[in-house]
Amino acid sequence: MHDAPLIGTLVSGIVLAFMFAALAHKLRLPPLAGYLMAGVVVGPFTPGYVADGHLAHQLAEVGVVLLMFGVGLHFSLKDLLSVKNIAIPGALGQMAVATVLGMLLGWGLGWPFAQSFVFGLALSVASTVVLLRAMEERRLMETERGRIAVGWLIVEDLAMVLALVLLPVIGLALGGGESGGASLSFAAIAGTVALTIGKVVLFVAMMLVVGKRLIPWILKVVAHTGSRELFRLAVLAIALGVAFGAAGLFGVSFELGAFFAGMMMGESKLAQRATEETLPLRDAFAVLFFVSIGMLFNYQVVLTQPLVVLAALSIIVIGKSLAAFGIVLASGRPLRTALTIATSLAQIGEFSFILIGVGVAQNLVSKEAQDVLLAAAILSILINPLLFKLLDRAKPWLDAREARQLGGTAVPASIEPAAETLVTSTLSGHVVVAGYGRVGRLVGESLHEQGHAVLVLEEEKERVAMLRQHGIETIVGNAARDDVLEAANLPQARALVVTVPDAFESGEVVRVARLANPHLQIIARADSDDCMTHLQQQGADLVVLAEPELARCMLEHLGAPQH
Repeated sequence: MHDAPLIGTLVSGIVLAFMFAALAHKLRLPPLAGYLMAGVVVGPFTPGYVADGHLAHQLAEVGVVLLMFGVGLHFSLKDLLSVKNIAIPGALGQMAVATVLGMLLGWGLGWPFAQSFVFGLALSVASTVVLLRAMEERRLMETERGRIAVGWLIVEDLAMVLALVLLPVIGLALGGGESGGASLSFAAIAGTVALTIGKVVLFVAMMLVVGKRLIPWILKVVAHTGSRELFRLAVLAIALGVAFGAAGLFGVSFELGAFFAGMMMGESKLAQRATEETLPLRDAFAVLFFVSIGMLFNYQVVLTQPLVVLAALSIIVIGKSLAAFGIVLASGRPLRTALTIATSLAQIGEFSFILIGVGVAQNLVSKEAQDVLLAAAILSILINPLLFKLLDRAKPWLDAREARQLGGTAVPASIEPAAETLVTSTLSGHVVVAGYGRVGRLVGESLHEQGHAVLVLEEEKERVAMLRQHGIETIVGNAARDDVLEAANLPQARALVVTVPDAFESGEVVRVARLANPHLQIIARADSDDCMTHLQQQGADLVVLAEPELARCMLEHLGAPQH
């Protein structure tokens, strides 16, 4: 057999992630528990096959880059600036609290000052992948809470860029043990700080001045070629190219570079299409991120130092969250926002591993401290979905609390728009259109012009704004979600038209709709014979396959002069 560590790492990671995620689903556990277990199985601390940890980490980095690029696509500079007053002091304040708590833990264990500082700093920064996945699953990215969370991440990212650049200099000053170290400290650190900030400012300025015009223009030119393959390649080239160039030329992180690339591409009208093209790759590599974390886990540290791991975990889940909760509440935001941000930040991830790894390389941190941090990180990632479930259960109480506040004489200015809360439609005998792309728009506009009651399910904000301008009732959200379909009042509907292009999502829409109303007329589109069969099996009355219908129309037109 050929020696192919890259293929072996990819195959073992994805196959085992699928197997353990399927088992986790059966046990009603979050899928990421399965991904982490897959990493443990192929890691160096368990017997049997050992995947290449260095390659796994690099593959995971691609997933984080694509994830931040996707966030940037739907995040404008206006959104970023709108939360700067809470994101900047909030992130820095929360990081300071977590760092001090970590240093106190290190002091109690008799660790050196430098080790305690790096350990505390590593505890202070949240995982991008975990936070964004939780936000996306709950459709919070377009809300004020989502914007604050992303802004908070960007500030943490910038702080970590600075920390990673400074750590080698601090290592020379504190850990070098040579006489020249002390004389090096202040001048070297001040110079390095100034240079790093200058590079970041230069990169941001270049993206705002050049990237804002160049990236949408490239996308427009490529789209006019009519080649979907070339368009997909252009999107990936821009995302990965800008991320790599930002890291190499300006010293910023891959993630920050990808975020700004996405934000500049978001200025193009083709942003939605770019999102769809990168989604499959993003999801696949995000899975490898969790697998790579599992590979780092040395379970022995949980057995030998359980109290230390528990103390570190408490700082992450309790200390850091309470700090964020207090800061958000002090800023005048509602309780729901404070709870969401606090829950989102109750974990650590990729930057923590990078920072502690650099600390080990600079002889500032012991391997023992690194193992403790990795164990606490994995436990925090496993606990985080459970915390979000508790937050979801508190939703009725939070809704009632906000309703009482809105019913009073004073309405808090920071209350989030009620559009987030799905309200069941009061329409009856209406036609529900799931998805408002090209096909959905043709159907919806025709029905509306003919005087039919129409209800559209759509999550893309520009389309939603256009629909409401035309007076068409709209429910904001993914049509495949149970709560969105429930809000569509399907038991009272006359028909459902499913125009969602994704076969899996459209199948879910048909299945749930048929259960909600066995007598509902359901018409769906399909892009292949397999998709048509799948939709028919789920309960669709009529499935329209694009190619045969197009051919039939052409043949009818050819035969028209003969009649």
